[in-house]
Amino acid sequence: MIILGIETSCDETAASVIDGRGGAIKVLSNVVSSQIEIHKKYYGVVPEIAAREHILNILPVINEALEKAGIKKEEVQKRIDALSVTIGPGLITSLIVGIETAKTLAYAWNLPLIGINHIEGHIYGNFIKPESKIKFPTLVLTVSGGHTMLVLMKGHGKFQTIGETRDDAAGEAFDKAAKLLNLGYPGGPIVSKTAAEFVKTGKKSAIVLPRPMINSGDFDFSFSGLKTALLYKIQKDKDWQNKIPEYCYEFERAVVETLISKTVKAARKYKIKTMMLAGGVSANSVLRRDFLAACLKENLACQIPPPEYTTDNAAMIAAAGYWHARRKDFTPWKKIKVDCNLELK
Repeated sequence: MIILGIETSCDETAASVIDGRGGAIKVLSNVVSSQIEIHKKYYGVVPEIAAREHILNILPVINEALEKAGIKKEEVQKRIDALSVTIGPGLITSLIVGIETAKTLAYAWNLPLIGINHIEGHIYGNFIKPESKIKFPTLVLTVSGGHTMLVLMKGHGKFQTIGETRDDAAGEAFDKAAKLLNLGYPGGPIVSKTAAEFVKTGKKSAIVLPRPMINSGDFDFSFSGLKTALLYKIQKDKDWQNKIPEYCYEFERAVVETLISKTVKAARKYKIKTMMLAGGVSANSVLRRDFLAACLKENLACQIPPPEYTTDNAAMIAAAGYWHARRKDFTPWKKIKVDCNLELK
């Protein structure tokens, strides 16, 4: 089954073609046009600018994805089995570009269409491999710029959110920390790279930041207070500019330790068989290392997606679409609509 996936939930214009057979998913093409350089000067994504860039990029990106997959335009109707597109959550103006494009193509090519939850797409980044042998129930820690969630997955298409952020997501917290420390955007990679400089010194950090809600008794997260704690620390520290790597190290440790602690507690409660990591922040090397170590310690199967399928991409949307298509879970193109606050269920 050949699926063409389209992703435009934020500032990445992406299209991908995958070949799904049984439990195996092979990526035939995965094209991503990033807008990071455009939004850097604003320290975040400007929705109006992002939408305009999507309009300019969407058709060239789709054409490139088809070309790299070896599918000629005149062959699309014969070789593509279905289209899948992100319908939410995300920026409404960005989502509309992808959705309207997908609806038009579904009508023109007379192909079935599948609406995909963006978070579900991130989860299915874990299923892009030669053969998927993930055992259910599985617990998914999803961490990105806009979302931090713990999702219990009892089977394909069966999701239960058991914890989520009450304010800032982990990725958003990294962006705000980087801005406070004058490091630039996006914050996650910069904070992590700067933290590594302190690790190389071999010193022990004298800076202590809180681990928010780590003992709250539930599985929710909150990172707004951590950002505020960092602000207060540097306001009181006259020499903070000479200790930026140390501040980055402690901030990263606070985020990672909180995420891992909550995930392990949930895994024990729900007696899961596999722990999975998903979302853009799952590209963080410290989080990946500590997540794997936690799985080994708990004697649980561990699944971490390749770095190229952690940040926003269309291969994950196509992969999720494949599993929907197996269940014949299609939506008439006239009924597909955007939902920027779409819940995972």
